[in-house]
Amino acid sequence: MDSATYIAIASIITAGLTIAIGSVGPALGEGRAVATALTSVAQQPDAAATITRTLFVGLAMIESVAIYCFVVSMILIFANPFWNSAVAAAAAAGH
Repeated sequence: MDSATYIAIASIITAGLTIAIGSVGPALGEGRAVATALTSVAQQPDAAATITRTLFVGLAMIESVAIYCFVVSMILIFANPFWNSAVAAAAAAGH
């Protein structure tokens, strides 16, 4: 196998791990945030609008972590910065 194949294998595995690990944390965080918000609304029904607004801002910030992981995985698969060096090394080796 040449260096481009190794880079492709490493990129695919890393992209999969990035999505897998990068989505577990935000999922747990969002679940905990919603559960806490529901408990707060049950205790303070008059503050439901404020709690809901704060919840949605917090959920957006939590979700941004998963989105960053998704972007990194897409870069690894479709715009890998290491491809050029692998292609240049293969060309220099005469492949």
